[in-house]
Amino acid sequence: MYDAAALATTVERLADCLYEAGLRAGDRVVVAKDNHYDMPLLAAGAARIGALPVMLAPIASVDTVRELIDRAQPSLLVAGTRLLRRAATAGVTLAGPAVRTVAVGEPVGDLPPGALTLDDLRGGPRAPVRIGGADEPMISTHTSGTTGVPKLVLHTANTAIGRFPARMERCPIPFLTTRHSDVTAAAVSFAHIRVMAWTASQLKMAPHKVVAISDPGLATVERMVERHRPTMLEALPNMFQHWEALVARRPELFTQVRLYVTTFDAVHTRTVRTFLDASRRRFPVWGWGLGQSEVTGIIVNLFTRRTVRAGGARGDRTNIGWPAASVRVRVVDPETGRRQPRGKPGLLMVDTRARCLTYLGEDDRYRAKCEGRWWNSGDLGERVGFGRIRLLDREVDMLPGQSCIELESILLDRLPNAADVTLLARPDQPPVPVLCLRDGELDPGEWARATAGLPELAPPRLVPWEDVPRTATWKVRRLALREQVLGTAEASGTGKWT
Repeated sequence: MYDAAALATTVERLADCLYEAGLRAGDRVVVAKDNHYDMPLLAAGAARIGALPVMLAPIASVDTVRELIDRAQPSLLVAGTRLLRRAATAGVTLAGPAVRTVAVGEPVGDLPPGALTLDDLRGGPRAPVRIGGADEPMISTHTSGTTGVPKLVLHTANTAIGRFPARMERCPIPFLTTRHSDVTAAAVSFAHIRVMAWTASQLKMAPHKVVAISDPGLATVERMVERHRPTMLEALPNMFQHWEALVARRPELFTQVRLYVTTFDAVHTRTVRTFLDASRRRFPVWGWGLGQSEVTGIIVNLFTRRTVRAGGARGDRTNIGWPAASVRVRVVDPETGRRQPRGKPGLLMVDTRARCLTYLGEDDRYRAKCEGRWWNSGDLGERVGFGRIRLLDREVDMLPGQSCIELESILLDRLPNAADVTLLARPDQPPVPVLCLRDGELDPGEWARATAGLPELAPPRLVPWEDVPRTATWKVRRLALREQVLGTAEASGTGKWT
């Protein structure tokens, strides 16, 4: 248990250790380790002495980790002991000889030659404080990497937490922001830029308790929620979906939750309904936001039990919202760039003062997605009236004339036994549904009823949930799944804006 003063002291001590390891103002340090809340603390310690922290989540491929470290060009690597063991087993050297390595975490084997631990670095002189300006580079995090190697996104203090929409979380807004009486809990990727805004809002709003859940597995979540009984709960969309099984078994764990939050991606109607129905609060709500690492928040909305009642008109009604505060969104033709009329799908272009500075090591790729002040999100959507925008799909995953997200939501609603549904679009062929079933079996009659009235679908493929490739933010890596299930990377979208 830490209070705010103890967290501040921890950051100071970590800054001292990093300084003792040779990190200086203007240097870069890569932090790559298992998911835990010490990641933003290490980032804060590096920023305190004027260095740039580059945060890497626990990516499955050590070759990808090595590629990102090379791209970051650090002078110091802070690596988790389990990552170091994985790299050694794979025969991968994570950094060159000029990069000093600091190992963090419980020992799990021999360390690389010359590597230090935090204990080796304690007791040195106090590090000088050289905090950068609000518009200078402060932190780099990475994108999800659903289509390949993630991109390293460079943010300032202003773009990460200082401007709207992130600042909105630090304003007292009914239903939406933290109260002093709240117990707030979050199960997210603590290497993600979202954690910067979340941390800033919790420190400003000062809830009764903040709970960081580093392991989203069902057993850990059950234990943590039972012990702390959160009133606000934030998690990644696919984590909430995975936890539906826990709600079915122990709904009483969620009776105190007044606000659920997802900010990364699409969320399915069944998931929202399941958790709102578990709350015994009079008016529980679900705050949804579509965001990207490069621009933070894009679209937001608030859902209630009424929004997601069974039998609603649309399967994707939890993926419709308004542009976030101070954000402008246009829907444009992918070929001409002209604005699309209401109801006509197009690319979502975003104008926001929270846009990142660049991609580390890939500035040309970053510039290719900028058109003046407009950012090409690579998402497809359409205007649906009253200033709202409906999210359809990523362009690379598009299903011409349809929405994979909407069809997936409909199938989840009609298949109670499905833990997950992913549609893989194919050029000039029906899309392939990939189903993860809780008992591993699909009755043909049940499938026929579930697909009644839907566009033509190929025969479903059954894949165990644990075999579906996912990113550190639990998004399905559709390209990898496509190759795994179909044996091809061919898709309907162009992928030009990934």
